[in-house]
Amino acid sequence: MNDLSLRQDVMDELQFEPSIDAANIGVAVTNSVVTLSGHVGSYAEKSAAESAAKRVRGVRAIAEEIEVRYAGRKLHADDEIASRALDIIEWDTALPDGLIDVKVQRGWVTLSGEVPWHFQRLAAENAVKKLGGVTGVSNLLSIRPSSMIADIKGRIEGALRRNAEVEADRIRVDIIEGRVALEGAVHAWSERSAAERAVWSVPGVIAVENHLTIG
Repeated sequence: MNDLSLRQDVMDELQFEPSIDAANIGVAVTNSVVTLSGHVGSYAEKSAAESAAKRVRGVRAIAEEIEVRYAGRKLHADDEIASRALDIIEWDTALPDGLIDVKVQRGWVTLSGEVPWHFQRLAAENAVKKLGGVTGVSNLLSIRPSSMIADIKGRIEGALRRNAEVEADRIRVDIIEGRVALEGAVHAWSERSAAERAVWSVPGVIAVENHLTIG
């Protein structure tokens, strides 16, 4: 697929996604690398735009330069955002109590602390990015499993083989003390993401370095 056709596909996907107002988003493509620019009305919308671009077949990488611009009536003080973030984390039954710290500076939320599972790390980020006034999120939460599991590599390789979205034979798994590195090539961004999700589903994984290339 040439860059012109890929650009049109990305623009069509942005228009198709109902959670995005694509009117002020610019798309440029060079060698299958997509650059998103312009501005949107919330951080959740910015995140949705990046996810939409990743879904398009042929996208090899994304440079995301979208700015979040809130209308004056939707601006919130940092302490208000921090208070709401702590409340929404406390209300979420999937998240552990008292393990997540929140800092807010000029609308940018930083999450820190330790949680037992990667899905909790994602859940915390997804919860706060929807809050009004948030301009960005830095997720510094680390994973500390309650116990180490035997044969993590074998479990990961089994998870990859079971995943219908992943061609497991093209992926090599290296692991040292719960830290996993994925090497090899996949056909699409969606396959790259699916492989990483499969790895995170295995108990004992504390970090993932995804070096999978698309091609």
